[in-house]
Amino acid sequence: MGASAPVQSQAMLLRGQYLARAADCAACHTARGGTPYAGGLRMNTPFGAIHSTNITPHVVHGIGAYTYEEFDRAVRHGIRRDGKYLYPAMPYPEYAGISDEDMQALYAYFMNGVQPSAEANLDNALPWPFSVRAGLRAWNAWFKPPAPPAPDPGRDPDWRRGAYLVRTLGHCGSCHTPRGMLGQPKAMSEEDGADYLGGAVLDDWYAPGLARSLKTGARTWTEDDIVTYLETGRTEHKAAFGPMSEVVQHSTQYLTDADRRAIAVYLLSLPVPEDDDKDTERLAQPTQASSELANATPRSLGARLYLDNCIGCHRADGQGDPRTFPALAGNSAIISDDATSLIHIILAGSAMPATERAPTPLSMPGFAWRLSDAEVAELASYVRSNWGNGAKPVSADEVAQVRRSTGLPGAR
Repeated sequence: MGASAPVQSQAMLLRGQYLARAADCAACHTARGGTPYAGGLRMNTPFGAIHSTNITPHVVHGIGAYTYEEFDRAVRHGIRRDGKYLYPAMPYPEYAGISDEDMQALYAYFMNGVQPSAEANLDNALPWPFSVRAGLRAWNAWFKPPAPPAPDPGRDPDWRRGAYLVRTLGHCGSCHTPRGMLGQPKAMSEEDGADYLGGAVLDDWYAPGLARSLKTGARTWTEDDIVTYLETGRTEHKAAFGPMSEVVQHSTQYLTDADRRAIAVYLLSLPVPEDDDKDTERLAQPTQASSELANATPRSLGARLYLDNCIGCHRADGQGDPRTFPALAGNSAIISDDATSLIHIILAGSAMPATERAPTPLSMPGFAWRLSDAEVAELASYVRSNWGNGAKPVSADEVAQVRRSTGLPGAR
């Protein structure tokens, strides 16, 4: 961005940069340790592996030759400059709702505010027939959902802004909404039913439901909790992990406080599932687990494993340490019906994001090298059934599946 650029152009570029962060473009289009927006990130899908593409303004390897109309067609309609369809790992169904003004700012930023990179795009690793892009024409005809609905003009401005950020620009449903057999989103807004932001597995992580549900750990979240979480990746009792840690680091920490609050207003308005557990009181009650751990008298293998590996950070009462080690009672990774994230964290560990307000990326080590599948299952089942948690047990087969899928080593 040159110093001689007109004031209007500077403002447009800064707006485009903000929108690119709100849309979290860097999360997919930047490889680990790679050049920003130069692509190369491998993304595992149920249909094979896809590599993100170079979206810098390099004329040969990036999008430098795209006109605004071609850029718009790719982002909002999923069609490349050469007329071929993009795979819907690119959230163009959600981006279809981006406003014209925001699209123009995004185009200005990517063409004039991003450093060109000559990094060549990598081939995808998709088996036939998914490797044939011509089939995407049928997918778009049969399965592509309509764009997210425009926010209800009768709602207050914060809710409308939050709906736009969550449904469209932030494409939260790409991770948090389940998909059908051929990868189609089952819902695009709460108007489509309980599937919207209802929780889904993606790349060996479970993105929990976002409604105020006790089953997903979100029942006790306040507006301020959500705002703080989106800015720092942690609250008094919760912490971002896995892909959400990257969302905070690359995207939501850069949002204005007003936009983070708008997101909170919208999320807190989502309808609570009808089958949700209503017993919030039990999460604050002392339990036998707290007593036996505090006295170092574990009665089960799960308790012994917790005493050996977890108590130093998460404590005997499962409450952790505020803004440092997350509580296990009522934690979404612990109590969700799907235990994929819990298994993944125990095996591989995870780190909180490094943000301006919370610059230390506190991390948990992985125990794949130390614990067998059966031991991980016992430990996971233990934390899912104590301190008021009431989730179903985990099997050794479930652990083995995550270990295989992530390529983590077995215990020695």
